[in-house]
Amino acid sequence: MAELIEPSGQDTFVSHLVELRDRLVKAIFAWLVVLIPLITPPWFLAGKIYDFVAQPMIDALPAGSKMIATGVIAPFFIPLKIAMLAAFLVALPIILYQAWAFVAPGLYKHEKRFVLPLIFTSTLLFFVGMGFCYFFVFKMVFSFIAQMAPSSITVAPDIENYFSFVMGMFLAFGLAFETPVVVVVLVATRLVSIETLREVRRYVIVGAFVVAAIATPPDVTSQLALAIPLCILYELGIIFARFFVKPRTADIVTE
Repeated sequence: MAELIEPSGQDTFVSHLVELRDRLVKAIFAWLVVLIPLITPPWFLAGKIYDFVAQPMIDALPAGSKMIATGVIAPFFIPLKIAMLAAFLVALPIILYQAWAFVAPGLYKHEKRFVLPLIFTSTLLFFVGMGFCYFFVFKMVFSFIAQMAPSSITVAPDIENYFSFVMGMFLAFGLAFETPVVVVVLVATRLVSIETLREVRRYVIVGAFVVAAIATPPDVTSQLALAIPLCILYELGIIFARFFVKPRTADIVTE
């Protein structure tokens, strides 16, 4: 009778590397499937996507004004970056699923049930944060900038600077809207209790305004537009943690 040979530590490490490579390939393939139609004829939607992203700034500029490109390849390269980011966001659920599938074998059964809703919720909240920034915050910020500009200045933003600004704002608001997920995870992993989260509420409020002052332009309206949702989302996270995180005694689940 042949003896069962257990895999060595090196074999297990190599198998994990192979699986990681396969998951990365699948994630990159999903991103490319979305990206290629955006940057190749006859569709070439990269320019239209950039026009959509730039529309809040165009609406705030004086009639007939346009943005400028100071770099030689900027008119091509910046829309390409926008298309790459858009493709990544569209493929994000698949990318996150591949990450989950890689770590899933090492999770307990109750943790597996928790991860998939977490991926869906975090993705949705990130998109909501970006949408809130685009449709609400940009309108206020760009209108404020246009109104404060001296009459002797022609406002003609450079597309590279605009791209950097927009990406920074999207990232700030997308991450800010992940606050409920972070709160629930902290409570679910027993790193912080709900009582502690309530006790540090005043410090969180101060921190929210500090983050808003750093991440947004120096106008009160846009800072409040980030700080107030941060505080509200923090409270929602506490409420969700109270209703969806089971007590400690219920966490022991057999495989």
